Amino acid sequence: MLYLTPTKRGIGAEIWGTYEDLDALYDVIGTFWNQEQYHNAKGFENRDKLISGFSYEIRKAKEGSRDQRETSHFSPERATHYGTKISWVHFLFSLSAIKYNMQFYPTDKLAISMLLQLEFWLESAMNEFDEIGAKNLVGHIENGLDGANEFSYQYMRSIHIDYVQLGGGKRAFGKLPELLKRGIFFTGEYKEYRDFLEKEAKRLQCSISDLEMDDDHIDYEHLQW
Repeated sequence: MLYLTPTKRGIGAEIWGTYEDLDALYDVIGTFWNQEQYHNAKGFENRDKLISGFSYEIRKAKEGSRDQRETSHFSPERATHYGTKISWVHFLFSLSAIKYNMQFYPTDKLAISMLLQLEFWLESAMNEFDEIGAKNLVGHIENGLDGANEFSYQYMRSIHIDYVQLGGGKRAFGKLPELLKRGIFFTGEYKEYRDFLEKEAKRLQCSISDLEMDDDHIDYEHLQW
């Protein structure tokens, strides 16, 4: 059974499960991105870039390349559980992108139940870290972020970097809903960031999807999650 817990400093959540749990999740996620018929469709390549990062972490977790522990969580029998850390921002944007793509792909009850599990445990992890801060954040799990955003990867990266720079803790967690306004259609923050991306793409003579966020100043190797 999959389950999530908050990281110590609240940068994100740890997703845990047996190899079989994570392998099933990885297979489900794989059905909603990197499909050849959409390679040239507007926005799909950008969402694929976003979802692929999420999928990559799940794959590395099930392979035992991230975290692992012996546990009897939800079962009287001890078993090896594998896990990985994913920021709240990356988690929320990935779920939004996957759910948007679901309308274009065949979807079965297994996929729906798996995503509902993720939503349930993500909300549980948020409340476990800080019930007060979570009240203004859990609404973003089901809706809010613009899943149709053709530049969702750049939006996610910019918000993620700004959140990490806050240093974690409940104070930073409480500020996350304000940062996430940048990813909500019709907000001033959304439009302002779109204008910024357009200007940067023009200055660098590239497409917006080719833009990468500068996070060289963040020491991810020693990041206190």
